[in-house]
Amino acid sequence: MQIRPDQLAAHLQRGLKPLYTVWGDEPLLAQEACDAIRAAARAAGFSERKVFAVAGAHFDWSSVLGAAQAMSLFAERQLIEVRIPGGKPGKDGSEALQRYVEALPEEVLTIVQLPRLDGQQLKGAWFAALDRAGVSVRVEPVERRALPAWIAERLAAQGQRVAAGEAGQQTLAFFADRVEGNLLAAQQEIAKLALLHPAGELSFEQVEQAVLDVARYDVFQLGEAVLAGQTARALRMLDGLRAEGEAPVLVHWTLASDLQALARVRDALDAGQPMPLALQTARVWGVKQRLVERVAPQLAAPTLTRLLAAASVCDGLVKGLKHPDWPAEPWDALRRLVLATLDAVARGGAGRGARPQRVALHG
Repeated sequence: MQIRPDQLAAHLQRGLKPLYTVWGDEPLLAQEACDAIRAAARAAGFSERKVFAVAGAHFDWSSVLGAAQAMSLFAERQLIEVRIPGGKPGKDGSEALQRYVEALPEEVLTIVQLPRLDGQQLKGAWFAALDRAGVSVRVEPVERRALPAWIAERLAAQGQRVAAGEAGQQTLAFFADRVEGNLLAAQQEIAKLALLHPAGELSFEQVEQAVLDVARYDVFQLGEAVLAGQTARALRMLDGLRAEGEAPVLVHWTLASDLQALARVRDALDAGQPMPLALQTARVWGVKQRLVERVAPQLAAPTLTRLLAAASVCDGLVKGLKHPDWPAEPWDALRRLVLATLDAVARGGAGRGARPQRVALHG
């Protein structure tokens, strides 16, 4: 049984299951989910707690199996937590977890904590056993477009709100820009507002003065911002990645991969393939599928050829080569490539009201 974090509270009110698997790469939501399960467990009488951290291939899984079967001297019910930060229990761990869930005693409640898992891990026999035996809570990062609403919901929970209408939306957008990619810090900033100001409406000035710039950026989300034509956000993310010490080679690889995917989809469309097949052939998935589906038909093949040539030049620059028509500094070259792609996206959408601003690829 799989549920979202926002469904967990209602689920716990209906009663506890013997096993909960919390997995994903958003620390705040994972922490809150585990805290909610722990609180419900304590209320139900699971007063003794044991924590096992799986580190390395030589972890002693017999200690976990033994803990679940041993009667406690201090409490009738116990909570056992198994943390696997690497996400890979190994062969011994896989077998142990499958044995563990086959004999779950009623007086034990178990929480298994995992990071984000890939497709192969999700298909593993050990994860399937966990999923069948209890409840899986998948925690996903809050996307940028959903972040203002998430902030507003958290403010409402502490009795605060922003102004109605466009003014309030601008306040939430400002807040989101300051905390994007860092929900732990976002929650801290929201809690700070509760300490600084009473319940009620918050002005833009109050939010601006209180909220620190704690945004942290994911290199893969940069490509999404570029494909979405979000110039200000893309440049802010590029500057943020540079300040965080991200490798220019990885940033370039992400941007070039998106351009190559666009070109493959464009070629497939020109060959008469329907869009769903073109996206599948180009191996475009998730959020970028929607973006590429919108952008690819608008970009002419010669435009994509020029962008790919620019990406090739930029590839050399981030690896230490020089080019007479491009900046020598890798991050300046990446900025030019980002702006050129944004310009092409804007020009492609000009018929729908976009206002393109020409960016030269050379010179």
